[in-house]
This record gives sequence, C-alpha cells and structure tokens, in this order.
Amino acid sequence: MDEPAPIEAEVQDVRKIYRIGDETVNALAGVSLQFRRGEFWAILGSSGSGKSTLLNLLGCLDRPTSGRYLLAGRDVSGMEDDELSHIRLRHLGFIFQNFNLIPQSTVEENIQLPMYYLGIHDHESLPRAQELARLVGLGQRLKHTPIQLSGGQQQRVAIARALANNPNVLLADEPTGNLDSATGEEIMRMLGDLHRQGKTIIMVTHEPDIAAHASCRLYMKDGRVERIERGPMS
Repeated sequence: MDEPAPIEAEVQDVRKIYRIGDETVNALAGVSLQFRRGEFWAILGSSGSGKSTLLNLLGCLDRPTSGRYLLAGRDVSGMEDDELSHIRLRHLGFIFQNFNLIPQSTVEENIQLPMYYLGIHDHESLPRAQELARLVGLGQRLKHTPIQLSGGQQQRVAIARALANNPNVLLADEPTGNLDSATGEEIMRMLGDLHRQGKTIIMVTHEPDIAAHASCRLYMKDGRVERIERGPMS
C-alpha cells in the first residue's frame, strides 16, 4: 500500500470568535482538518458558513481564538507577526478574486514583489519573474501595467506572483469570481495544471462547476464541517 502524502497544513479543533458589540459570532466552531501534499480542495458554503474565515486562517492572515494550526509541521497559531509573515512568504501563495495587483507596477514588477520581501535581489528575481510571466502566457506583456490587461490576464499575473517563491500551497479566494465563464475555465485549467505538477491547492468558491475541478470538496455550514466529498462530482 502506498504511503499517504505528507500533511502540508492541519487545523486541530480550531475556533474563531468575533465580538461585534454585544453579539458573539462563532465564525469557526471547532474545525479539524488535514490537507495533504498534492491535494486540490474546494471549500464551499453559503455566506457566513465560515469558508473565508478558514481560508484566512490557513493563509496566516488571521489567528484562531483557540485550537492549533500546523503549517509544514510547525505550530503557527501563536507566532508573532514578523515570524508569521516569513512563514507565509516561504510556504504560501495567494490568488485573490480582485487580483490585488499594484496598479502602477508592471507585470514583471508585480510578479517580483514576493521575492523582494524575501530579500532576493533583482538579478535573481527579474529573470524568475520573466520566466513565470512566460509560463502563464504573458511573456509579451512584461512592461504592461494592470490597467492595460484584461481581467483574465490580470489573474494570470496573480497566479505567476503566487508562484514566485515556489510555495508548496496555493490559496485561492474565488479566483474566477470577477471573470466571464470562458476565462474562468481557462484559469481553472491553469490551476489544474499546477495541481498535476504537485502543488497543493485550497480554493474557496460558491460555484459548483468551479468546485468540480477539485478532487476534494469541503462543505461548511455555521462554522462547522458539514461534509467532505472526494473524487469526481456526480
């Protein structure tokens, strides 16, 4: 029998409580999950189900109120901001619905950004950025700024930027939400290629046809895991 793939990320009885005035909101109410290397996850649920809160915790953009989060085998739950930022840059790549590109920067400069934060000099980061731009089909757009690109091209830049530091895990928050259906399918094919190359992908979506690209689907409700499905969607 084959050995199971290593665990890339794990949450253990994670809870997240927000207090808004006198009201207490249990955004996550005791979630325990393992995400193994090379898996492609889609997280689904209605508004308020906890799916975005979970993705923020997995991305080290927020901390749990209680419970543990292990990333690459390290408990990051109580890390200080500087250490958390370093872990995030080393292990995670982010793809957002709104692209989150720097408007005044070129394609290659946007892709270079994560490498800049790791202290990688231009003579190393620029060739890497240009290589990644070519990988996502934007080798002829290196000097263009986001306003000169279509939505699909901007999302390609975001994918290339997410790959800049060669992370093991890609986190995608509604990556096709601002795209037409044809462009969305193109972006999903690109993510599928990255998955087949061994990347772990964890994606939030509310669209069943987008979730169908994933091999594991996590359905959330009221801050809890409702069910998990594996394999092709029926």
